[in-house]
Amino acid sequence: MLSGKTDIHGSHNGCGLRGKLNKVVLAYSGGLDTSVIVPWLRENYGCEVVCFTADVGQGVMEMDGLERKAKASGASQLVVKDLKEEFVRDYIFPCLRAGAVYERKYLLGTSMARPVIAKAMVDVAKEVGADAVSHGCTGKGNDQVRFELTFFALNPELKVVAPWREWEITGREDAIEYAKKHNVSVPVSRKSIYSRDRNLWHLSHEGDILEDPANEPKKDMYMMSVDPEDAPNQPEYVEIGINSGIPVSLNGKELSPASLLTELNDIGGKHGIGRVDMVENRLVGMKSRGVYETPGGTILWTAARELESLTLDRETMQVKDMLALKYAELVYAGRWFDSLRQSMDAFMEKITETMTGSVTLKLYKGSISVASRKSPYSLYREDISSFENGLIYNQADAAGFIRLYGLPTRVRAMLERGI
Repeated sequence: MLSGKTDIHGSHNGCGLRGKLNKVVLAYSGGLDTSVIVPWLRENYGCEVVCFTADVGQGVMEMDGLERKAKASGASQLVVKDLKEEFVRDYIFPCLRAGAVYERKYLLGTSMARPVIAKAMVDVAKEVGADAVSHGCTGKGNDQVRFELTFFALNPELKVVAPWREWEITGREDAIEYAKKHNVSVPVSRKSIYSRDRNLWHLSHEGDILEDPANEPKKDMYMMSVDPEDAPNQPEYVEIGINSGIPVSLNGKELSPASLLTELNDIGGKHGIGRVDMVENRLVGMKSRGVYETPGGTILWTAARELESLTLDRETMQVKDMLALKYAELVYAGRWFDSLRQSMDAFMEKITETMTGSVTLKLYKGSISVASRKSPYSLYREDISSFENGLIYNQADAAGFIRLYGLPTRVRAMLERGI
């Protein structure tokens, strides 16, 4: 039995079906899932729902009409925050500096966006006096972990409501029926479509025909980049300026982090740069297949690695590459605010202090090649590397080096031969 009166959205002035919360901040996109979550929270927890939307560069179309949708679903208000500069400056660029790539291919687009959104949700919860936060992540994916580990790290007192782990809704059909029952208007069809996540760094595609790894993606699926076959027949050169491991300029013009990435997305997308199709291991144990478009990010990642080759010595690069694997794993797993990642970030910042200079890249039909690398801190010396004899390097010195370096190999061979 329920106490109190019920309005058309199913909220109660007393306890809900599953308990009582005062006010919940919901990560809101305006899509089917989050539109249905608003009345579900009111019905099941008797609470006020404050919707929160983070602008991380997902595009104007996805932001259009959100306040009207949120209030029509039963929310008391919609809070929107522009996080684009913070996202690129404080999350993307540190990962770029670290060289973080998950399972050889994934440039962590969604993984980096979740902590900046979740952090903002914690801030909004404090501003509006909420005692709980909620998200629309499924119980099968990585995002539930990324959101909730951030909540735990920044405010362990907040209650977390994850409807997909609680409700009886099992899929799209059920969600549509629930929306109709609660007079929530959602512009959807019953036809299966791709599940997409877009931000300033990338666009991901999952679901539909992609669920079978044997299927080639359809040409019309891509949205940020043209098919390399249809890209311009003339290459384009771009010069990326980097200061201590952080990109600062494009073709000699200094830009803000978000502006720099935005321009590179346009340029890279035009040339079909940054398409990745991969089967990855999710944190929860299953494999999933995703297709990613990261045009500007791929250009920046290539430029950063090329400048590293000029400014870092061998052992530093080797240690950095080993740590980058762990760094990427931590970010993928939602442990952005973990002390280990923060400590590793301090290491990355220190060893890239001299990673300053510029890299010119040639973009052509989906490929990137290096045209130029320059740095005032370059460890490359033409007078040493030249095939001509010089004063610093005497080729005759190599004989002694080889004898000492190869001594363990020689001793083992002597043992095996009884010498």
